[in-house]
Amino acid sequence: MTPERARQGSCVCEAGDMANEAVDITERLSLFSEHWSPKVVARLNDYEIKVVKVKGEFVWHTHDDTDELFIVVAGDLTIQLRDGDVRLSAGQLFVVPRGVEHCPVADGEVHALLIEPTGVVNTGNAGGALTAAYDDSLA
Repeated sequence: MTPERARQGSCVCEAGDMANEAVDITERLSLFSEHWSPKVVARLNDYEIKVVKVKGEFVWHTHDDTDELFIVVAGDLTIQLRDGDVRLSAGQLFVVPRGVEHCPVADGEVHALLIEPTGVVNTGNAGGALTAAYDDSLA
């Protein structure tokens, strides 16, 4: 890990690295403004911890090979499911089981954490214009 990344609070470690600083979620969220574009801020084994800002309606999609964890940091998020909606406020989480079609919706801006296996595409099987490029610039 470079000294600069250590000063930024990165907890992404390579063999022999020491990461002794916390990742400030609010600070990382302040570094970008685009919606529906998750940013990796840390890694845990084969998983990535991502911050994301969302607003409006996403696309209906599934992740056939993995569950998806949403943790709301700020705002109110609705996860639409075919058999009913799940409403989340700050401090709440929901796990969308693998293979379950869902569509996140936020009337106002929502800040959230996602925990997913490395390589998960945000639009799952749907693809399209809202598919985000991989971004680990905040890690």
